[in-house]
Amino acid sequence: MMLSAYNPAFYDESMLSDTQPRAGSQDLVNNFRALDSDQLQGLQALADATIAKMGVSFTVYSDEGNIDRAWPFDIWPRVIEASEWQSVAAGLQQRLRALNCFIDDVYNEQKIFKAGVVPADIVLSSRNFRPECVGMRPKHGAWSNICGSDLVRDAQGQFYVLEDNLRVPSGVSYMLENRAVMKQVLPELFEHSMIAPVGDYPNKLLSMLNSLNPNDSVLAEVVVLTPGIFNSAYYEHAFLAHEMGAELVEGSDLVVGDDDYVYMRNIEGLKRVDVIYRRIDDEFLDPEVFRPDSTLGVPGLMRAWRAGKVGIANAPGCGVADDKVVYAYVPAMIEFYLNEQPLVPNVPTYLCRNEEDQAYVLANIEQLVVKPANESGGYGMLVGPHASAEQCDAFRELIKQNPRNYIAQPTLQLSVVPTLTTKGIAQRHVDLRPFILQGADTYVTPGGLTRVALVEGSLVVNSSQGGGSKDTWIVDLEVDDVI
Repeated sequence: MMLSAYNPAFYDESMLSDTQPRAGSQDLVNNFRALDSDQLQGLQALADATIAKMGVSFTVYSDEGNIDRAWPFDIWPRVIEASEWQSVAAGLQQRLRALNCFIDDVYNEQKIFKAGVVPADIVLSSRNFRPECVGMRPKHGAWSNICGSDLVRDAQGQFYVLEDNLRVPSGVSYMLENRAVMKQVLPELFEHSMIAPVGDYPNKLLSMLNSLNPNDSVLAEVVVLTPGIFNSAYYEHAFLAHEMGAELVEGSDLVVGDDDYVYMRNIEGLKRVDVIYRRIDDEFLDPEVFRPDSTLGVPGLMRAWRAGKVGIANAPGCGVADDKVVYAYVPAMIEFYLNEQPLVPNVPTYLCRNEEDQAYVLANIEQLVVKPANESGGYGMLVGPHASAEQCDAFRELIKQNPRNYIAQPTLQLSVVPTLTTKGIAQRHVDLRPFILQGADTYVTPGGLTRVALVEGSLVVNSSQGGGSKDTWIVDLEVDDVI
C-alpha cells in the first residue's frame, strides 16, 4: 500500500510524509502496508456488506422522492492522540456551558444585551427566538442537552469550531455503527492499540435524560419523539430508542391530560411520560402554540413543559443560539459568562450585517465561504474558490437583499485523511462532529463522527451531498495495557 498524490500542503491526520506515519497511526499504517490493492478493496467490500446487513442507511430528499441509501463508510479511520483530545474535549464542554448560559439569559435577564456584548436585535430577530419560552428555567440551566459541534483542522493542525448544532443534532448513531463495522472488518487493530471506546454513549444519553426528570418517579419514563419513518434521520431515532430501552413514539402516541402531565398511549391505557427526547423541530412540536397545521407534535406539550410536568431535550427555544450569526459571538459569551478564554477558537467570521464586513465579503467573495444563518446540511452555501462567476454574483445580490442572514469565512485548507478510492489510497478532506451532553453532568464523546469529502478536492462532507464517513480513534500512546 502506497499513498498516492500525497500533498504536504494539507495537514494529514495519519501521515507526516508519504512514508512516515504520525505516532498514533503507526500500528494502523503498518497493518495497511502489509496489504495489496486487492486485499484493501476486499476489506472495503466487506465493510460495505456489513453495513448493508446491519441495515445502516440514511435518507436523501430529492425531486424524485425520498431515497434510502446505504451509509457511506471508508475503512481508513481518523486517528487523534488522547493527549490532544483532552484539551479539545475541555473546550467543547466550556463552549456548551457558555451557550446554555446564553440561552438562559436570553429568555430571562438578558444581561448580555445590557452589557453590550451581543446586540439584542441579532438575537431577537432570529427566526429561532421563541417568545413562548421567556421566563422558563430548564433543569440544571441546560437548554441544549445534546449538542453536535462541527470541528475542522487547518493546515497548521489547529482545531476550530465551525458551527454548533444545538437543536436536534444528528449523526451519533453513525458514529456508533462505524465503530461496530471496524471491529468486524479489522478486529486485530483493536487488540494492539489503546483506542477509546464509544459504545457507552446510549447509557450516557439515558443517564443525562434521567437527570432532567421533573417528577418524583425514581426511574424516569423516557421516550424518543420522532416525526416518523419518512424523516431522514429515522434510522437514528429508532437506533437510539432501542439502545436506551426507551419507547419510540410519534406525536399521536402522546396526549397531555387535564392535569398538564404527558401520557403515552399503550395497550394498558395511559402511562405517564417524564422526559421526552424530541427529534422534531420547534415549529412542529405543539400545534396549540406553534404551527397549527402540524400533525407531528403533541397538542398541549408546551403547556406541560411550562408547568414543570415534563422534561424536554433539547428544550424548546434553544435554537436561538443555533444561528451562524450568533456563532460569531460565542468566544465573547465564554468570557462574559465564565470569565475564561476560549479553549477551542472560532473560525474567523465576517458578519454581513456590518457595513465594513459586508464590503470586504462582496469584494472578496471568490476567496470566501458564504453561509446563510440558519441552513444546515451544507445547503444554501457558496464555496467561493469552487463557484462560478454567475454563482458569486448571485450571492452578492442575496447578501445585499438580506445582510443579516449571511456570514462569510475564509476558505480553510481542511485537514485530510488517507481514503480508499478506485485509484488507491489518496488524501480526502474531513471534518469532525463530537457530541456533548449536558444535564446534571457534562460528557463529550471520545472523538465523534468523522465526515469525509469523497470527491477529490471537495470540501463538502455532508452525506446528503456525496460525503462519506470514517471511524474516529482516540488513541492513548501513554498506556501499555490493552482494554
